[in-house]
Amino acid sequence: QVQLVESGGGLVQPGGSLSLSCAASGSVFTIDVMGWYRQTPGKARELVALIDRDGSTSIGNSVKGRSTISRDNAKNTVALRMNSLKSGDTAVYYCNAFVLKGVENYWGQGTQVTVSS
Repeated sequence: QVQLVESGGGLVQPGGSLSLSCAASGSVFTIDVMGWYRQTPGKARELVALIDRDGSTSIGNSVKGRSTISRDNAKNTVALRMNSLKSGDTAVYYCNAFVLKGVENYWGQGTQVTVSS
């Protein structure tokens, strides 16, 4: 089993930048895909960014061009950098880890990002 712990959330002004980090630990050592999703009350969960072990990425349309995702396969960590933040980016951001073998899907408890003046 894998445990995910996010860090880096907080309050940031519009136009600012923020970095989120997620560290995985536990008995599963090979994570195929890591990434970030976000959710606001009454809204569906939205993909922010995903990254495979080979470095291939998928970036959500709402953050494309201003977000970067990276990972360290050996350490099973993933980081998200978001620039030019706007109020629409306000959400709880969840770290996700997917293990293909056994179809295991893990989630962190979430970290709040608030973009406001």
